Amino acid sequence: MEGRIIDVKDKKLYIEHHNPFEGRPTIVFLHDSLGSVQLWRDFPAKLSKATQCNILTYDRLGYGKSYPMLTHERPVNYMELEADLLNDVLTEMKIDNAILFGHSDGGTVALITAAKYPERVEAVICEAGHIFVEEVTLKGVYDAWEAYKTTNLPERLQKYHGDKVEMLFKAWTETWTRDDYRTWNIEYLLKDITAPLLFIQGEADEYGTLDQVEKTITQVSGSAEKYIIPGIGHTPHKESPELVLEKATEFIGKYF
Repeated sequence: MEGRIIDVKDKKLYIEHHNPFEGRPTIVFLHDSLGSVQLWRDFPAKLSKATQCNILTYDRLGYGKSYPMLTHERPVNYMELEADLLNDVLTEMKIDNAILFGHSDGGTVALITAAKYPERVEAVICEAGHIFVEEVTLKGVYDAWEAYKTTNLPERLQKYHGDKVEMLFKAWTETWTRDDYRTWNIEYLLKDITAPLLFIQGEADEYGTLDQVEKTITQVSGSAEKYIIPGIGHTPHKESPELVLEKATEFIGKYF
């Protein structure tokens, strides 16, 4: 799929937009803290085909083929700001019937966007998102930092992010492990989510417990369901793509 750079509030972002199904919703894919459009691989295309929905994928600023971040220093509310920018992206692309499919940080951004901009969001699929900070999350971040220092992880990431790798890795690890980030929590927003929600999580997720799922689905105002996959870690759509495709297709089919 051909991509292009768009300018949104002076941020140059790489997007790929596939829009063959007139009048159908657009599934917007939101990557994780080390992710990119390219790292979704063929998953968006498969879900598009299965649901007859259009798709939009984009690299957040500092990731993939988007322009670099200005600094690795992030405010505590950086994901709330990413939700505001997503709303601007949807405005730019004239999308007002979005189904948000977010993974990890992207799942959190999806929840925040659905709470703040309900008129734009038709449904949410949150995969391994976070609504507060847990010790297991911090352990996962520290383990990733160790892997970055001792393995070929930087080279593997460079394939997708080029010379932006060091900055985006610092942005992720230093923000989550800062003292002032320990109290970050978006539970206060959940009551404002009225769109149908599917929360997918691996039972063996190394970055979050099932508390993230339970406390989310019990506090939103719309219908909500969970899908917990035994023996699966933090990336269900890669570790068990067929199960996730099947469940996501079934969920979207209920409403559209």
